[in-house]
Amino acid sequence: MTAVIDHPMQARLIAQPPAARSLTASLRYEGSDPLAVQMVFPPDAALDGTEVTWTFSRDLLERGLGTAVGEGDVQVWPCGPESTVIELHSSEGVAVLEFRSADLRQFLFRSYETVPAGQEYRHLGLDRGLAALLRGV
Repeated sequence: MTAVIDHPMQARLIAQPPAARSLTASLRYEGSDPLAVQMVFPPDAALDGTEVTWTFSRDLLERGLGTAVGEGDVQVWPCGPESTVIELHSSEGVAVLEFRSADLRQFLFRSYETVPAGQEYRHLGLDRGLAALLRGV
């Protein structure tokens, strides 16, 4: 059975200054997909009223705690000593969210307890996939 970490946390959705609103997002980590994290937003946070999930690399999240990273749909950077900003780009627009860095670090710590950094390849199931491919499954 694969370990799953579901870590709810508060975020501030930053809109046109000085407007902002609080919401709850959940960071999820699954040992079966050891390179990725998911950020899940409940239906009341979405424009269309459905749950929204963003998937991006665990490494991007970690590096973004210390410096600005990301060139695509997900960008992460520190915002002072206690906050981290995650910016999400989609065809509908841009969402800028501010999280407590301590909450993100706690989530990452739990994920590294599940799958240590540098050991992700052991959990990818490449051997099983290659064997299935060679068997014609």
